[in-house]
Amino acid sequence: MLKKTTKLLLTSALIAGLSTAAVAKEKVYKWKLATTWGSTLTPFIDAPQNMAKMVEEMSDGQLLIRVDASNKHKAALGILDMVKGGQYDMGHSASYYWKGKDINTMPFSTMPFGMTTPEQYAWFYHGGGMELMKKVYKKHKVLSFPGGSTGNQMGGWFRKEINTTEDLKGLKMRIPGFAGEVMAKLGLTVTNIAPGELYTSLERGTLDALEWVGPGMDIKMGFNKIAPYYYTGWHEPGLDLQYLVNERKFKKLPKDLQQILITAMRVSAYDMYIQNYHMSAEAWAKIEKDFPNIKIKTFPKEVMDAMKKANAELKAEKTKNNPLLKEILDSQDAYQKKAREWTKMSDYLYLKDNL
Repeated sequence: MLKKTTKLLLTSALIAGLSTAAVAKEKVYKWKLATTWGSTLTPFIDAPQNMAKMVEEMSDGQLLIRVDASNKHKAALGILDMVKGGQYDMGHSASYYWKGKDINTMPFSTMPFGMTTPEQYAWFYHGGGMELMKKVYKKHKVLSFPGGSTGNQMGGWFRKEINTTEDLKGLKMRIPGFAGEVMAKLGLTVTNIAPGELYTSLERGTLDALEWVGPGMDIKMGFNKIAPYYYTGWHEPGLDLQYLVNERKFKKLPKDLQQILITAMRVSAYDMYIQNYHMSAEAWAKIEKDFPNIKIKTFPKEVMDAMKKANAELKAEKTKNNPLLKEILDSQDAYQKKAREWTKMSDYLYLKDNL
């Protein structure tokens, strides 16, 4: 009788265990993701959309992510707050947009005269960057992951030619992040405007200049119709976008879905980088023929020297009483110094000898 009872109990337990496992496996997690970007802003909007598609396919439909563009949620620069507050489970934006809330978030996008995209991604994944980013975002109760790089960005569109530092003074310019503080130190009035409002602001004279990304994205926006002077870059040598994930919601996912999400974010980030590179290569190949009014310029040495001086002074000032920011910037500077020697050897000398 005892053996029979034991057998029945074991059988019941087995059935219950299998049922529980089956129910767990069948559970569908439905998430929402908010972006800073409008629904047509390729390739920025493509990154989260492609990520969501990969997650759905790899999870066999267990994790579904709805991507809401900024024209739906109407809070392009409110992504951190919405993910932190739980209105959205995820976000796709850029870390330097939160410098007003927490200056320590800023370097995880890019820094003036800083690392290129390959250098910065190497720092993220092999040089301690991910650990530092986790430390910064922990207090916000969100996780941050690299979300796609633009590569080296152009220095911006200006209504007038810049020949001296005096030409910069008094200009109203859209330029975010640490570069915005550098420009403010040189006498510009700096603002950060959501992507969907850039052209209108330039057209109406609210802005005298702006920087956006590079030819692949910029020319489609029509900035050259108003501000034909197009300057080469210095301020965002490897801008990285970011995925934000609500930490509490992430921990509730089964381990396999967590890994699927992490993998999809990483793959979609790389895909966005090469897609943007292709777009800019295509646009640059026909810029002279199709857009003869665009005047390609490089900032004069006097201006570049002033930017570098202001950048160094600001870094010293900002880190003086902020040990965490100092730790991040010191880590980036040290890695850049090391990696740049290989960048020069592998890329610079190759280009120098073959152009």
